[in-house]
Amino acid sequence: MNKIYPSIRLIGALGRAVRAISLALALIAFAAPARSAEVLDGVAAVVNGDVITFSQVREVVSARERALRAQFSGQELINKIKEARMGALKDLIDRQLILQEFRKKEFNVPPRIIDERVQQVIREDFGGDRQAFVRTLQSQGYTMTRFRELERDKFIVQAMRFSNVKNDLLVSPHKVQEYYSKSSAEYVSQDQVHLRMIKFSATGGTVAPGDPQKTLADDVRAKISQGASFEQMAAKYSDDSSRQNGGDWGWLDHNTLNAEVTKLIFSLPLKQLSPVIVAGDAYYILRVDEKREAGTKPLKEIRPDVERKLLSDDKNRMTQQWLDGLRAKAYIRMY
Repeated sequence: MNKIYPSIRLIGALGRAVRAISLALALIAFAAPARSAEVLDGVAAVVNGDVITFSQVREVVSARERALRAQFSGQELINKIKEARMGALKDLIDRQLILQEFRKKEFNVPPRIIDERVQQVIREDFGGDRQAFVRTLQSQGYTMTRFRELERDKFIVQAMRFSNVKNDLLVSPHKVQEYYSKSSAEYVSQDQVHLRMIKFSATGGTVAPGDPQKTLADDVRAKISQGASFEQMAAKYSDDSSRQNGGDWGWLDHNTLNAEVTKLIFSLPLKQLSPVIVAGDAYYILRVDEKREAGTKPLKEIRPDVERKLLSDDKNRMTQQWLDGLRAKAYIRMY
């Protein structure tokens, strides 16, 4: 019996989701080899008769372990590694349960889906050079067959999770208001200013008396004071990437720029030009177009963010309930 898994019929949406995964995630198992003391393999867990090995756990957690070894040492490092490996093992158990459920329902992944994923990786991460892609796999000790297996399993896990969560969930206005009332402290904003800036890089990268760039900055400021458009002057003279937006830096708080410049910015009256100031290796002309006082953001401003969070929480809860159900019916033994 060769059923086509229903969610796979939605190949457009799912395909885009899978293609969005970076090569780093696609090759998550391609980590550096384990240290010599850890070469021996063994059974880490059994899930309904399927074995998960210690080497599989180390493959998943190797990048995390390298980061931990750079941060910790001694007993603390040992405890952190144990915690990371236990988390990886639990994730592998969930993954195995999902793959078993897929097989139990006799679903099938059309090979063309994996073909498309392989071609997408080659195209986007190797500039279309298939041989470079194959060499990378070989250098990590993997074959094309193994890579395809990994991609197939990832697709199955994503599709099964997708199919077991309702996609027409709605968040009621009452629930949004309730969450906002309880969590309004999360949405407190600092004082902010809407800043425009024109930057003049110092000649030779060093601020010095008589610098022609300082003279240019003074001339440009004078033109703006006499009625020239700040936006047009920024577009013409600024050495900053914001020049294409008329020098618009958007909304900034007290933590964005250095203390001296921040103090000046927040003391500027609206729409008033700053003097030409020196900071680092450049000269600047600043203007504050708007100001916001610190306070709690109104619900109407952050409602989309709250709704997205509540929807995500609901989906995660449904996924967890589904996985709990799979675990409850399974034989799982961890060693």
